[in-house]
Amino acid sequence: MTTLSVPITGDQEKFIDDLVKSGKAANRAHAVRYAIQRLAEEEAITVVIMAEQELASGRGVKGDLKKLLKKV
Repeated sequence: MTTLSVPITGDQEKFIDDLVKSGKAANRAHAVRYAIQRLAEEEAITVVIMAEQELASGRGVKGDLKKLLKKV
């Protein structure tokens, strides 16, 4: 695992400490890793929603992926 040193604001530090105090995170490092994981999940959901919107608007492609790749 890599260690990363990042400056944070006082409000961010308080939020992290509150997560630890409430038991939602075991420690500060866990709180930050948890937040990054949640952001990654939100980004993945956003991509899926955007893809669904593209399909619904007719801008996406449908079909067998292998066949589609051969056409490209």
